[in-house]
Amino acid sequence: MNDLLRPDATQQALQQRVPGLTLTIEGDALIIPADRLLEVGRFLKESEPYRLDYLSNLCAVDFVVEGAHLETVYHLYSMEKKHGPVVLKVRVPRDNPHQPSVVSVWRGAEYQEREAYDLYGIIYDGHPDLRRILMWDGFDGHPMRKDYVQEDQDALEERHA
Repeated sequence: MNDLLRPDATQQALQQRVPGLTLTIEGDALIIPADRLLEVGRFLKESEPYRLDYLSNLCAVDFVVEGAHLETVYHLYSMEKKHGPVVLKVRVPRDNPHQPSVVSVWRGAEYQEREAYDLYGIIYDGHPDLRRILMWDGFDGHPMRKDYVQEDQDALEERHA
């Protein structure tokens, strides 16, 4: 891995360039406060040594142990510099899962944020078209959350028989 992209090196660069930013490292990922995500994203995309112009993957995870929360994970690469990934994570509370949309930084996030919203219920504030993408409009809940309770299939079959 390019030394510049090591989590500790990226953490140091970000904390020097983004005033008041505090980051933590978890494995190979940087934990970013939700309210600072857009600043961090713009820096990583626009700064000369990084140029992380490609969001290859955005996914969500539901953690119910050790401080239950929802998490969005971002994998960033540079097409220009031919390096990556840098992994970012943003954690939000399960009962109020709001965080900024990164569509204004990486256009490719549009459908991926819709998928995370649909399946996990994370609300991406500022998203240009945040609506369901996999489930139908009348679907109740977010099926990948660990607190989701599936309807009784036998009762569904009886209602439609």
